[in-house]
Amino acid sequence: MFNKRTYSSYILIFIYFLCANVSAQTSEQKALEAKRERLQEEIKEINRLLFVEKREKGNVLDQMEALDKRINVRQELIRVTNQQSNLLNRQINVNIRSISKLREDLKILKEDYAQLIRKSYQNKTQNNRLMFLLSADNFFQAFKRLQYMEQYAKHRKKQGEDIQTKTDQLAKLNQELVDQRKEKEQLLAQNRKVKNGLFVEIQTQKDLLNSIRQNESKYSAAIAQKQREARKIDREIERLIKSAIVSTNRKAGSSRSSSKFVLTPEAKLVATNFSANKGKLIWPVEKGIKSQGYGVYADKIYPGIKHRNNGVTIATDKGSKARAIFEGEVIAIMSVPGGSRGVSIKHGNYITTYYNLSNLYVKKGDRVAAKDVLGDVYTNRFDGTTKLKFYLYQDTNRLNPEDWIYQL
Repeated sequence: MFNKRTYSSYILIFIYFLCANVSAQTSEQKALEAKRERLQEEIKEINRLLFVEKREKGNVLDQMEALDKRINVRQELIRVTNQQSNLLNRQINVNIRSISKLREDLKILKEDYAQLIRKSYQNKTQNNRLMFLLSADNFFQAFKRLQYMEQYAKHRKKQGEDIQTKTDQLAKLNQELVDQRKEKEQLLAQNRKVKNGLFVEIQTQKDLLNSIRQNESKYSAAIAQKQREARKIDREIERLIKSAIVSTNRKAGSSRSSSKFVLTPEAKLVATNFSANKGKLIWPVEKGIKSQGYGVYADKIYPGIKHRNNGVTIATDKGSKARAIFEGEVIAIMSVPGGSRGVSIKHGNYITTYYNLSNLYVKKGDRVAAKDVLGDVYTNRFDGTTKLKFYLYQDTNRLNPEDWIYQL
């Protein structure tokens, strides 16, 4: 017969590490599932906001970018789903080992219990128990024998309870194993569906690329035009900021700087509060998706050509309103010849610019609060997309809005 105390300690240690491992995996599984749901939602938003209508040939460059974004999100979704599947495999293997261990424990417990029952049967009569007590050499020995009999009865009862507990645990683990295998099959089926969609999109992108290269000169001109428009917008934003710095500093009685705002105590407080909210600022539209991020990126058709986005581009619903992300003062109304309109707001020495607007609801000098409506985001009448271009500066220094806006 084995040492019961050592065996119990071993079982407790095993259960502790098993529970800790399962708890960690459950937490990781929940995080992966939440990420997978966000990616699925992002794909829905891309389909809704970037593929509003069948595109005209003249907007094929935007279509390439939209396809590329959707392909990237699908690839990330496949990666996350694979992570979930691998984690489930580990959980299934842990459960298989746990089930095997529980079966061994049950076998030992049942053998021990059977031995207890046999001994109890051999000494089952009241006379046998009484004779066992009366045959003691003294009172102390009789008392110890009585204690032994009580402990023996408790031990037998405890063994029966342990068998029932482990039987229940085994049934629970078996059910978990069935559920996990079913969940894994569902994940694999969803992944196959996403991969099929990815294959179709990659083929569509290749076909589109071939059609573009058949009209290479036309699309090269379109790319050059797109770059000129971007540079024109950037120059106008920076010109307006420098002009606002000069004007503001002159009002404050200073003309020593044309690259930095001279801040009043009130403006310093606004700038400090703005800076303290880095990473937590609201979106400049109520809802949407980032269709183009900040910085330099390769052209989707001609990778050798590099583009630079000094802000971020957000696709949103038709009829959406641009809104201030923080309290501040309207320092400029922007109107690019041949383009849309924009609004620049000063937050201490931080400036946010909202471009590609149609109707404006503010004017220069207005004070605004967070979420105040600035204007309607322009909807392209050719492809039906609605996009806001959002820029962030500190004095004349460009900042990446993705570092400042919550989950942008």
